Amino acid sequence: SAEFLDRLPVLELIVATSAGLDHIDLPACRSRGIVVTNASSAFAEDVADCAVGLLIDVLRRISAADRFVRGRMWPVKETYPLGFKLGGKRVGIVGLGSIGSEVAKRLSAFGCTIAYTSRNKKQSVPFLFYANVRDLAANSDVLVLCCALTKETYHLVNKDVMVALGKEGVIINVGRGSLINEKELVQCLVGGEIGGAGLDVYENEPNVPKELFGLDNVVLSPHSAGGTPEGFDAVLQLTVGNLRAFFSNKPLVSVVSNE
Repeated sequence: SAEFLDRLPVLELIVATSAGLDHIDLPACRSRGIVVTNASSAFAEDVADCAVGLLIDVLRRISAADRFVRGRMWPVKETYPLGFKLGGKRVGIVGLGSIGSEVAKRLSAFGCTIAYTSRNKKQSVPFLFYANVRDLAANSDVLVLCCALTKETYHLVNKDVMVALGKEGVIINVGRGSLINEKELVQCLVGGEIGGAGLDVYENEPNVPKELFGLDNVVLSPHSAGGTPEGFDAVLQLTVGNLRAFFSNKPLVSVVSNE
């Protein structure tokens, strides 16, 4: 916080070991000339893998099918509801940073059509850009949330966005829980206004809305998208790399943009 930073008048660098930076007052850091680094690039591949896994699980009903078999319902009901194909889906990515770019790369390989919204249009990518998340949702079958949580992105996905996504639309959130208005998400899922959700993050962790527990079109994960031994080793190497660069007066490895 700004108050905490006031107690550290000679502070020059904050090395964060997380991808998200919602616990750091970035404007206060900028105004004091404090450089901030994060670990988004170290977690990017693992978080992207999890996002794709959640999406496949929701579309193909894998976790629900597992419960169906373990509950010995197969001999009783004989048939299981059809899932949905991933290939050909229009996927809208909210935040095309290091994680979002890895999601796009993976889903492109599955034959999905990629579009995105971000703070700025990226000239180096071939994907269609939408200036706001509602327009992105209206032209997507799936929304994947990968952006940072800021004052501007708080509750970025609300009922209006979900209705635009449609009754068969799927939301995947591997960013931060408060990117979505969770109360409205629950209402839309329970009311059938969207098709499903794969969630790794929540507004009030570790508390998860109890209404989600009985929904077979919802897959839940305990904020573990980046939780692999390889990911944590990469974070260690990145953190050490930033510190070594700082004390050697060399360019830092993962500076957070001032945009």
